[in-house]
Amino acid sequence: MQAVIPFPHLSSEVFSISLFGMEFALRWYALAYIAGILIAWRLAVAAVKRPALWPASGAPMTPKQIEDLLTWIILGVILGGRLGFVLFYQPAYYLSHPAEIIMVWQGGMSFHGGFLGVVVASWAYTRQQGIACLPAADLIASSVPPGLMLGRLANFVNAELWGRPSDLPWAVIFPGVAAQDCPGVLPGLCARHPSQLYEAALEGLILGALLLWLVYRRGAFKRPGLVLGSFIGGYGIARFIVEFFRQPDAQFVTPGNPLGLALHLNGYGLTMGQFLSLPMILLGLWFIWRARKATA
Repeated sequence: MQAVIPFPHLSSEVFSISLFGMEFALRWYALAYIAGILIAWRLAVAAVKRPALWPASGAPMTPKQIEDLLTWIILGVILGGRLGFVLFYQPAYYLSHPAEIIMVWQGGMSFHGGFLGVVVASWAYTRQQGIACLPAADLIASSVPPGLMLGRLANFVNAELWGRPSDLPWAVIFPGVAAQDCPGVLPGLCARHPSQLYEAALEGLILGALLLWLVYRRGAFKRPGLVLGSFIGGYGIARFIVEFFRQPDAQFVTPGNPLGLALHLNGYGLTMGQFLSLPMILLGLWFIWRARKATA
């Protein structure tokens, strides 16, 4: 018998209560967002309170400014994440159903869109406050990975964004008709790569540890743009790798394109996630090169 792991009995809700005839629930995904934002806030505040981490000019922001920036970032994540999903993944559908664009509670968020939303929101706030943009971006980037890790763990709990069919010993039998729809797989339960856990490890744990090492051991904040470039490039590389194991987006899968490649020629190409990650890798490398050149 195939050695795989049954999906644990996990609820997508932390708890639910009934008030005035209506059901209110706190879901793990929402809790992951909240916890990720709180952890990022505390990491950023801790960093600006350590003068030795910064060049002679000091930290770019005060703890109070970090608190104010959080509101802007939350809006950037929600608006950017949703609009990114609409534009990058299902533009035709939402063009036909524009009223559903605002229905974020039905799911559908894009990291790449959320990233762009945070960039725009942070740029607008720092410009308004007269804050040096690049050091502030380094500070924000250094605190993001824990939230990414929690978000991917929430994806696993929700049994969503699972990977391609697999017979590896750690493959997981995810519940649901869609997860069990595995053409070409032998009869029986279909196991898949737990790609959410791969992403939690690469984007959250490993990337986060790398950034903290750069900040606290290598003095990376003294080289404006180095932490930002490491985060952008590191995320792009992690996402590019995991895309080989993620289940392709359904809207790209056709009989002639079973791998769900967004761009392809004769069976070779890139998924949408890989295509969107390439500019991040190149941009990250450019920021790293720029930071090292400026302080050489």
